[in-house]
Amino acid sequence: MSVKAEQTQKRAIRALFTRIAKRYDIVNRVISLGQDQRWREVALIAVAASDSGRLLDVATGTGDLALLARRLYPELQVVGTDLTPAMLEQAQQKARASEIGLPWTISDGLALAFADDSFDAVTSAFMMRNVPDVAQAFAEQARVVRPGGRVVCLEMSWPRHFLKRWLFGLYFFIVPPLFGFLASGAHAPYRYLPRSVRSFLEPGALADTMVQAGLHNVTWQARMLGSVVIHTGVKSISPSPNA
Repeated sequence: MSVKAEQTQKRAIRALFTRIAKRYDIVNRVISLGQDQRWREVALIAVAASDSGRLLDVATGTGDLALLARRLYPELQVVGTDLTPAMLEQAQQKARASEIGLPWTISDGLALAFADDSFDAVTSAFMMRNVPDVAQAFAEQARVVRPGGRVVCLEMSWPRHFLKRWLFGLYFFIVPPLFGFLASGAHAPYRYLPRSVRSFLEPGALADTMVQAGLHNVTWQARMLGSVVIHTGVKSISPSPNA
């Protein structure tokens, strides 16, 4: 993808999420049948975090995963970063209402504004379908996590079984646009959702991309008829120069 095309896609994604930021949470709860927070909890279990570590949540959106991480691990140092200021405004409001103090930063997932090896774990939820370069996004996450640290990706996937694909398509091409229109007066952003899932990488291909980014021991677990997948990878530990 050319630099111009990449910048065009970033602007389009920022505009889309700016438009739906205030209704993002309620629509997510409805179209996931109330399961999206549970999926985030499972992703955090895969992180194997501890209270003494540092976690970066990339494309944090309205901050659900970052805030949940702090609730589960009260002493964990959590940083949330996102490309869209309107989404971070919602995260900040939720954090204040919960009396949870977290740093929120604006950062491009393809060029994270953090030093190498500076986090014990990196997470992302429903991010990768929206970036113009998935390999670069994982390479950046692998760069900022320490050797031996984990990168966990929670993402949607189009089921491979025929009946599951049919059921998923029937639901996703009807419910999100309809409810999105009722909740926000706009259905176009929610038409984008099923299209982006259907065209996205299958779990095996996504795992291969993580390996190419420098992660190993890559595994995944599927939920909700295979429509939600949690990938986990570990950053390789470089051998000692004296070895």
